Amino acid sequence: MNFLNKYIKKYWKLFCIAIICLTLEAACDLMQPTIMSKIIDIGVKNKQMDFILKMTILMLGITVLGALSAVSRNIISSTVSQKFGAELRYDLFKKVQSLSFVTLDKYDRASLVTRLSNDVTQVQNFVNGLMRVFVKAPLLCIGSIIMAINLNPSMSLTFIVVIPIVSIIIYMNMKIGYPFYVRIQKSLDKVNSVIREYLAGVRVVKAFNRFNYETERFQKSNEKLANISTKAMGIMSIFSPGITLTVNLGIVAIIWIGGIRVNKGNMEVGQIIAFINYMTQILFSLMMISFVFTMLVKAKASAGRIGEIFQEESDMNVKKQQPYNNLLKGKIDFENVSFSYSNDLKEPVLKNISFSCVSGETIGIIGSTGSGKSTIVNLIEGFYKVNSGNIRINNIDIKDIDLKMLREKVAIVPQNIILFSGSIIDNIRWGKENSSYDEVEKVAVVAEAHEFIKNLPEGYDTILGQGGINLSGGQKQRISIARALIKRPEILILDDCTSAVDVVTEGKIREAIKNYSTNLTSIVIAQRITSVMDADKIIVIDNGSVVGIGQHVELMRSCKVYKEIFLSQVGKELV
Repeated sequence: MNFLNKYIKKYWKLFCIAIICLTLEAACDLMQPTIMSKIIDIGVKNKQMDFILKMTILMLGITVLGALSAVSRNIISSTVSQKFGAELRYDLFKKVQSLSFVTLDKYDRASLVTRLSNDVTQVQNFVNGLMRVFVKAPLLCIGSIIMAINLNPSMSLTFIVVIPIVSIIIYMNMKIGYPFYVRIQKSLDKVNSVIREYLAGVRVVKAFNRFNYETERFQKSNEKLANISTKAMGIMSIFSPGITLTVNLGIVAIIWIGGIRVNKGNMEVGQIIAFINYMTQILFSLMMISFVFTMLVKAKASAGRIGEIFQEESDMNVKKQQPYNNLLKGKIDFENVSFSYSNDLKEPVLKNISFSCVSGETIGIIGSTGSGKSTIVNLIEGFYKVNSGNIRINNIDIKDIDLKMLREKVAIVPQNIILFSGSIIDNIRWGKENSSYDEVEKVAVVAEAHEFIKNLPEGYDTILGQGGINLSGGQKQRISIARALIKRPEILILDDCTSAVDVVTEGKIREAIKNYSTNLTSIVIAQRITSVMDADKIIVIDNGSVVGIGQHVELMRSCKVYKEIFLSQVGKELV
């Protein structure tokens, strides 16, 4: 829970002001039963109207003061809790952004969404309640006991029986409730995960008529959440009636004992009324304390889940930047690099990968599915750290480069194209936020996207549906290429990003990219051999190892794997 220290330091002053208002409100509530008992036992009994009027005015003034304190407390608590919740959610989102892919792979995406939304809300609600009823409840409980003892010490012995029983019930409430709320949050993660997967793949579900399967899958997760929640609520619902029963039995005892003592002349009627009011306040405060602990259990479970994210190590730590050599722009060296996603080198994804490329060179990487081509991209971007070997960018070890600086020099067009809600021009400007319209149009021409964009009804201002749903696969790929080019990177990585583009258009894009920047190092990863045949250097990957490096003609003679790929895709007649 150390992550909360930042917010405590920031908001403790307003919190204290809210507590002062709340304390004043509680004091006003505690004074009223005693004033009422004096009105009855002195004013009414002795028919002293002046005394009754004076006490009534006093009681009204105390009520107004309590109301003003309550309004102030509500305003402060709402302001603080909302600002705290917004800031916590923002900081958590920033933390998630800074995490490495290794760390992110540990968490289900739906779980991260739940932590950013539901878990933050639970903690925010607890902070809000802390400044409203959570502190008031114990103040009211303790104050009522003190006022009752001061009013009639012998009658207050009733509390000796009531308070311990209620304390035990509240303790059991917290002890039993916490594990249930942890399970509820995990079940909610699963429900969100099923919903997220369905919405992401809704077209596939409809295409394969898998409605019933998805419905059953959601029903299982939903029923599990409902069952755990019902069981938790069922067990927790025992405690509130238990507290109510105990306190009401205490009120019955007060009326019974008080009646006997009034008959004997040892007690006034007003005191009994005051005692009943104090016992009612104790009932209210204990119910609130029970609610406090229920909210505390929920907040504790949620805070623990949020704390897990904040405790993760960030990969965005700023490092001391090594001297930068402008003459070596776009130079990449892999030196005996081995890598495994599970950090287990018994089954590495990459095995002793070594190759180099210089500024302005176009490198083609080809291999069968699952051979490790995209993993090489992930390592160049610094998404993962190598298990052994070294990667150097411009003769600097990637471990010594500030990741923010590295990613400013590298642009990637990923295999799975992601476009964001907004206009086409906004999506292209993701690469360079302050780019002009002319710059956007220029890179769109290079990416062979300008023609289809200008033919759209709104041109570059056309609003895209979620994920660019109103564009074809090839159109999305070309916009993604334009987004990468506008960044003016030193290294451009095209990760099988022209698979939905015809061969002629792909050739035009490759030629335009060569002319776009003379010093641009391009890495083209492809399944289609025609995409890499004209590269300055072709790297052939098979089962995580480099089995060939060279140009097309050379590899056709010396690399069996490359020749097999060529023959399977192009045919013998072109050999």
